[in-house]
Amino acid sequence: MNKDSHQVKVKFDEIADKYDQQRRMLIPSFDDFYGIPVAFSGQSRNAPRILDLGAGTGLFSSFFVEKYPDAELTLIDLSSNMMDIAKVRFSHLSRVEYIVADYSAYEYSGKFDIIISSLSIHHLEDAAKQAIYAKAYSLLEDDGLFINADQVLGSTPAIHRYYEETWRAAVLCSGLSQDNLDLALERMKIDKYATVESQLGWLARAGFTDVDCLFKHYNFAVLTGRRA
Repeated sequence: MNKDSHQVKVKFDEIADKYDQQRRMLIPSFDDFYGIPVAFSGQSRNAPRILDLGAGTGLFSSFFVEKYPDAELTLIDLSSNMMDIAKVRFSHLSRVEYIVADYSAYEYSGKFDIIISSLSIHHLEDAAKQAIYAKAYSLLEDDGLFINADQVLGSTPAIHRYYEETWRAAVLCSGLSQDNLDLALERMKIDKYATVESQLGWLARAGFTDVDCLFKHYNFAVLTGRRA
């Protein structure tokens, strides 16, 4: 595990038990940010194979399970504490595989119909982002869908500052305490954002078609591509 991955693991092990309860307060566009990807993910199969990269507590996957209750899930995350919460969340399901590992380096078996990621890929350097997009493409079945719901960089420094200021004001109005906001800001020091434009280009270069930004609210965006 490299230094950056270790930092991510430590930070998210520490906040695992508080992660879910703070999501709505930390993501002003929570319903669209999580709901639009699920609505877009039309599948002809009743039981798609879904891989969640950086699955954490399984929050993002839980919305897909509502739409595809017979889905076969593979959840992978660095944080064992976060995965323990996911195991409780999906304890009623029998077709779930839990992997505590670095999703960038892990050797997967088989292919998937949908690969998703939420608020994770922004922890990677740009070269690693491009590599995980290429890996996702290679792991998808034909017509398989990749969806990344993540935080992104503003197209200019001034625009990104506006995003950050607007987000901070919204979070303070949400009821999140100043202490918890300070902890979130501390975690954000390890983030490595990239612009929507750059990431759409990387998805296209990885081979994806139907590449688009499905949703964007300031620095929260949902990016997608399909393996033709």
